[in-house]
Amino acid sequence: MRGRAKPPAAPLPQRAGVDPVRVRLPADPAGAWPTVRDHLLARFAGAIGAERVDAMLAEGRFVGADGASVRADEGYTAGRHLFFHRDFTAEDPVPFPVGVVHRDERLVVADKPHFLATTPRGRHITETLVARLRDRLDLPELQPAHRLDRLTAGLVLCVVRAEDRGAYQTLFRDRLVRKEYEAVAPYDPGLAFPRTVRSRIVKERGVIAAREEPGAVNAESRIELLEHRGGLGRYRLLPATGRTHQLRVHMNALGLPLAGDPVYPVVEPDPEHEDYGRPLQLLARVLEFTDPFTGGPRRFESALRLAAWPGEA
Repeated sequence: MRGRAKPPAAPLPQRAGVDPVRVRLPADPAGAWPTVRDHLLARFAGAIGAERVDAMLAEGRFVGADGASVRADEGYTAGRHLFFHRDFTAEDPVPFPVGVVHRDERLVVADKPHFLATTPRGRHITETLVARLRDRLDLPELQPAHRLDRLTAGLVLCVVRAEDRGAYQTLFRDRLVRKEYEAVAPYDPGLAFPRTVRSRIVKERGVIAAREEPGAVNAESRIELLEHRGGLGRYRLLPATGRTHQLRVHMNALGLPLAGDPVYPVVEPDPEHEDYGRPLQLLARVLEFTDPFTGGPRRFESALRLAAWPGEA
């Protein structure tokens, strides 16, 4: 069976480090959309209003693959690709810089601060790691090779060129990257470390907190106590798998919820509220792997520190 043809390149440049939206016009066997405008209204009016769709058409905001503006009365053609830039809503700037710990022709290894989303999604578009770095470094193809939760700080491996991304993503998919995290959480003298926690973690779309449930194990974390002071412990966390919120769930299951966590053990009334003075005390500190292009070892370490640990900057 023949695969779908590769979509055309966007004729619009990025704006504030964010790609234009690509829309592929679907089949219309019933003839419900005589014109392009009819389809765009059906597709977007519910979200932004018919007046805004018409205004964007009048302003020439929708363009075809050739870069020419689309007229409202153009006939509908299934399979055609259109492009446009979404309207950016006002976003509160995350008041922390993005560090760069390494840069070469293939990779940028960023030190992401707490509260900054990795990629544009939902209500976080321009205030994201990718958008900031694309704009700052003039690297329009920059993409992350893996994910890091918005509330977690630390290392994110980004790929400079689109053609190289798959090779680095495969390392993460096949668990060939050693990831080391650091966390601050309560200290319990009754718990022996190091220990390995294995469980089944389930995260449902639209539900903030993940949960553990009986069944086949899909999450494994090694937990080491590095030191303890005044009722707090500093821990090294080594995930063997990458389930959503895995380290937070496993530490909470031990009765050691991470300092500053707005979700575990109890979801706060407004967990999306940005309390910049109380960040989640979880840091992606180390990434290690064998480079798929050079065959050489790679090791990167974050320059960030967890503020809740006494004596740390």
